[in-house]
Amino acid sequence: MPRPQRPAAPLGLVLDVGSTAPLHRQIGEQVRRAILERRLAPGQRLPSSRLMARELEVARGTVLLAMDQLVAEGYVVAQAASGLSVATDLPDDMLTAPRDAANRPATSAVAAPDLSRRARKVLRDDMAGFGFEDAPLAFPTGQPDRAAFPFALWARLLDREWRRPSWAVAGALHPFGHAALRAAIAGYLGAARGFACTADSVVITTGVRQSLALLAWLVLDPGESAWIEEPSFVGTREALAAAGVRAMPVPIDDSGFVVERALVAAPRARLAVVAPAHQFPLGTVLGLQRRLELLSWAEREGGWIAEDDFDGEYRYAGRPLAPLRALDRSGRVAYLASFSKLLFPALRLSYVVLPDALVPAAERWMAAVAARPSLLGQGALARFIDDGHLATHLRRTRLLYAARQEALLAALDRHLAPWLESERDAGGMHLVARPVRDIAAGFDDRATAAAAARAGIAVAPLSTCYVGRRRRHGLILGYAGTPDAAIDAGCATLAGVLRDAVAPTGRRQQTTAASRTKVRSRRGR
Repeated sequence: MPRPQRPAAPLGLVLDVGSTAPLHRQIGEQVRRAILERRLAPGQRLPSSRLMARELEVARGTVLLAMDQLVAEGYVVAQAASGLSVATDLPDDMLTAPRDAANRPATSAVAAPDLSRRARKVLRDDMAGFGFEDAPLAFPTGQPDRAAFPFALWARLLDREWRRPSWAVAGALHPFGHAALRAAIAGYLGAARGFACTADSVVITTGVRQSLALLAWLVLDPGESAWIEEPSFVGTREALAAAGVRAMPVPIDDSGFVVERALVAAPRARLAVVAPAHQFPLGTVLGLQRRLELLSWAEREGGWIAEDDFDGEYRYAGRPLAPLRALDRSGRVAYLASFSKLLFPALRLSYVVLPDALVPAAERWMAAVAARPSLLGQGALARFIDDGHLATHLRRTRLLYAARQEALLAALDRHLAPWLESERDAGGMHLVARPVRDIAAGFDDRATAAAAARAGIAVAPLSTCYVGRRRRHGLILGYAGTPDAAIDAGCATLAGVLRDAVAPTGRRQQTTAASRTKVRSRRGR
């Protein structure tokens, strides 16, 4: 059986018929440069001389003359069975990196880009330290376990969905998304989250930012204010800003959002953005009395509530309280959730359940303005939910993540007690580690996060979740997406970072486990 051949590379040659250089020399020079700059890989097949001549609109003899010269120089080899291909034995010192904008060496002749203030701020505030192809050793925030998801099953569901799709799926889609997925979500919420809704009110989005921006666009005018929790998810502020809405931070207490404080901070605000099941990043749970107070404000003042239930499925102790949406009697609560944190990030599918009164305007907005999420995975996700695979996956990962939280607490106790302390959380996918009292005054979580990133550890600084001047410092450690073996190693590496950056003072390093790491449950859980 003949060995399959690699496809021929498209060359993208451009000839200048007005140049004094002969055409065969132009062809040879451009192919030579593509080889030296690695745009043509060693061993890569080249198109036939007939094809090149037809595409370049030159005589075949012109192409043969150029190729013969390249063969003579050793850049190209001619083989009877496979035609022309790039030589595989070129010395490495002949090859150079492409001289494009990303790799061009800096010289005085290349001016620095004239970036906007917001672009400069993004570069200045970027604490991750990882390239887009890099994977940190441990503790990325908001990442599920990459090995727990059944990708083989997912591939079969995709195949079933797209082998013979109906025109309703492959053609013009409803602006709210795949009908079967919206129906599946409505059914799931009724069974698992305790409130009824119709598929007509479910909108599939690309993420919580789009969900919140949609809601803000529907209920607020540019320049109006919305309450947000302080601290909170950075993306909340970004989504409101995209809708032209001012985010007014309201400091939370040990029981969560406080309506009285919110009314003092911005009495005319008409939207509250809260995460009652598990506040990010501190993990507080909004008690029933606070929930009723917030609902009463919305009903009395004609306000709206965005309920962000980003990881409410992960509860490890106690019975979860019903969502605000389940208590809503007057249609003032929009319920936001995401599948990307539950399944895998590249899925990029979230949803918002709107109050019925907002559905007609939302249809027009999504049809005319919004960038819609990809349809490719929506039908497969509907099957995944309807066939019971989502419930199975959540049961399995709930046990997995609970064990990983315990493993992280134990590793913090072993390696990081001189610098950090944490406490058990009744839910979620991350923990917050705060500096111990002896070093708290001088602890800089942003500098620590940057140093950890250089060591391959992805921890997020707590202080970036605050808007006001009073900011608490600490490190947010995601454990759900950190393999078991990497938890202890990650804490040991982080200890090395802190040992170099922070000297523990006035604190015994040999203490009992009970006193080194706090593992008490939070109030209100």
